[in-house]
Amino acid sequence: MSSPISVLIVDDDALVRAGLSMILAGAEEIRVAGEAADGEEVPALVARHRPDVVLMDIRMPKVDGLTATERLRAVAGAPEVVVLTTFHADAQVLRALRAGAAGFLLKDTPPAELVAAIRKVAAGEPILSPAVTRQLISHVSETAVDSRRERARALLARLSEREREVAVAVGRGKANAEIGGELFMSVATVKAHVSRVLTKLELNNRVQVALLVQDAGLISS
Repeated sequence: MSSPISVLIVDDDALVRAGLSMILAGAEEIRVAGEAADGEEVPALVARHRPDVVLMDIRMPKVDGLTATERLRAVAGAPEVVVLTTFHADAQVLRALRAGAAGFLLKDTPPAELVAAIRKVAAGEPILSPAVTRQLISHVSETAVDSRRERARALLARLSEREREVAVAVGRGKANAEIGGELFMSVATVKAHVSRVLTKLELNNRVQVALLVQDAGLISS
């Protein structure tokens, strides 16, 4: 049998932590590795428990979830991070996604969806749709659009034509099998291209690729 998915819960609200722990305790193949009330506790707990997924609240009193996510994802071998929020569209959520979070969940997400999302993230899949990505980006100040677009296009220029096609498909939310069908490649070849795209762009996951493609203006809103 495979090892259970271990989850670290980070939230300054004790009731939220208790509720999430209860939900996950009843899920098969998932275990709660630990709990933290602030982002400053995250590095030590991650080092101690080696969780697969961190559920990270944004607003905490000492070290907020954004800073904690940026610090965590900057370290090799870091666990996947799922941001917990009460807002559908929040510039702070977008900052966490740019730092390498695999997606976000609303705190009122139904238990079954929460468990399914954790399993998906642990399997290496993002939990963010292109529509939500566009909604988030639309809430960012327009004054930053030109600079982001210029930077994004410069980064994408590192890719070969084929890798760029794959990156755009990822930005549209396509799964590997769908990308393979559209571009006449095997799933293994698609995976290899995605891996090269991540390496060349110095990114952690597909969500960051999608954000970069959006910033470059290669997908219409």
